[in-house]
Amino acid sequence: MKIIVLNCGSSSIKYQLFDMPSAEVLAKGLVEKIGLKGSVIKHKRNDGAELKLEGDILDHQSGIEYVLGILISEKYGSIKSLNEIDAVGHRVVHGGELFKQSVYISDDVIEALIDCIDLAPLHNPPNLEGVYSIKKLLPTVPQVGVFDTAFHQTMPEENYLYGIPYSLYEKHKVRRYGFHGSSHRFVSKRAAEILGKNLADLKIITCHLGNGASLCAIKNGQSFDTSMGMTPIEGLMMGTRCGDIDAGALLHIINSEEMDSATANTLINKHSGILGISGVSSDMRDVEKAAHDGNKRAQLALGMFYYRIKKYIGAYAAAMDGVDVIIFTGGIGENDVPGREAIMEGFEFMGVKFSKEANDGKRGKEVIISAPDSAVTVMVVPTNEELVIAQDTLDIVTNMK
Repeated sequence: MKIIVLNCGSSSIKYQLFDMPSAEVLAKGLVEKIGLKGSVIKHKRNDGAELKLEGDILDHQSGIEYVLGILISEKYGSIKSLNEIDAVGHRVVHGGELFKQSVYISDDVIEALIDCIDLAPLHNPPNLEGVYSIKKLLPTVPQVGVFDTAFHQTMPEENYLYGIPYSLYEKHKVRRYGFHGSSHRFVSKRAAEILGKNLADLKIITCHLGNGASLCAIKNGQSFDTSMGMTPIEGLMMGTRCGDIDAGALLHIINSEEMDSATANTLINKHSGILGISGVSSDMRDVEKAAHDGNKRAQLALGMFYYRIKKYIGAYAAAMDGVDVIIFTGGIGENDVPGREAIMEGFEFMGVKFSKEANDGKRGKEVIISAPDSAVTVMVVPTNEELVIAQDTLDIVTNMK
């Protein structure tokens, strides 16, 4: 079965064409700067053939139309006809409380997704643009929505509610939702497979560390708690997001700087975090180089980033009455060798025996980085959110037949 996976952002489209159930990636690419000057499509086929197209791409439908044309082109294509496309899977950022699992996208589901826009005004509209575009371009092809928030719908009420009047939760659904659900789900399941253990018997802490970052406490195969909240701002300090902040401090900044809500939103989303502290970059590689060269603010940014991860790991171990496995994933988690060592330093009291030798030089690979006699297994497991979307799409479409 040929399945296209789409991840539509405000001005971009990431895509992969899978052959399922073998999970072979036939082609993948990125459409950038949609609706802006300098629009470009970067496409790569599984045999290494690459294509770069530059030109005006006014909207998501035009971008997807270009992608479909490339996929069936004689020189760069991977299929001969659009009729070979059996389904399309979409990454949808926010499903609110309505969606606890991936779903076939019907007209009713589209209406429900529109209702969720208030919860993710920056992310859900472009996700929906992808759905609308496929309805127009491939009207008979089934579509499936896979939600960042769905995995976390198993959290207990006391874990997801905020200490505000309950009426605001009832009226506006203000609560913790969490994100990166597909990644946390994938790596926890994969870790159990690697270890030859039953996921339902494990207490796992997954650390998805990238420009956006979150931790998840996974108890008996289900999300028990997670660091991101109603929005992706809460939790860890990230590339450009502030993470946890005293709400009173934010109100003080808004009043002192005479900010409106839009400016404050930009401040905590785009100009804070590692970028805001270091003054160097939001890219961990640049910050690590600056820190190595003696930049004090870069060193401070790294220390703050690592400390907050350590704090959440300790909290989640306490909340679950222990931990069996700690997993690093995401661009930073999979590749930041010294960062992993810094984060795990000091956890000997929990029975962690970190192996510097096993960790050194390991980037983007499945590897155990704790000693054989460690009471807690520490692992690196590369994530694959696109494969999760493809697998869920396969399962749903197959069961429809």
